[in-house]
Amino acid sequence: MNTTIRHLIEQLQDIQHGKNWIGSSFDSKLKDVPEAQVFVRPLPQLHSIAETISHLTMWRQEAGLKIKTGAGSKTDQDPENWLTNHDLTPKGWNSIKTAYDQSLADLISLLQDKDDSFLEQEYYDPDFKGNYSYRFLLEGMLHHDIYHLGQLGIIIKYLKLFNNN
Repeated sequence: MNTTIRHLIEQLQDIQHGKNWIGSSFDSKLKDVPEAQVFVRPLPQLHSIAETISHLTMWRQEAGLKIKTGAGSKTDQDPENWLTNHDLTPKGWNSIKTAYDQSLADLISLLQDKDDSFLEQEYYDPDFKGNYSYRFLLEGMLHHDIYHLGQLGIIIKYLKLFNNN
């Protein structure tokens, strides 16, 4: 049985594309942002939309690696954790967004045929330096996505504020 895994997948999909209780998803937040603004940091202390989406993609890909191999390879100190606009601009927004969307599809593909007992199996996490359950990983991915969805909302509000002046 994979009732819990299906529920986790639904939550990941809803945060990206659905209608959530919180009233927004990544799709609804990003749909009206002009491409020219995705590489703008509205304040020096805030990341750009592209930087945030790239960060989320890297951690999703890392989650996929942990599921495939039982061990991760990245830590918070990894340079890929927060690529800069300088690094991302040559890739272009379409490429960044496509990789982000594909990272969700890949993660779901890895999970959809797993039994709920998989959630209690462990992987090695180099960032936390220990073994953790896949439940910890997947619930953490949900929390991470929701946190950065809120962050995107702040970034977008500042972009609109500064563009209206």
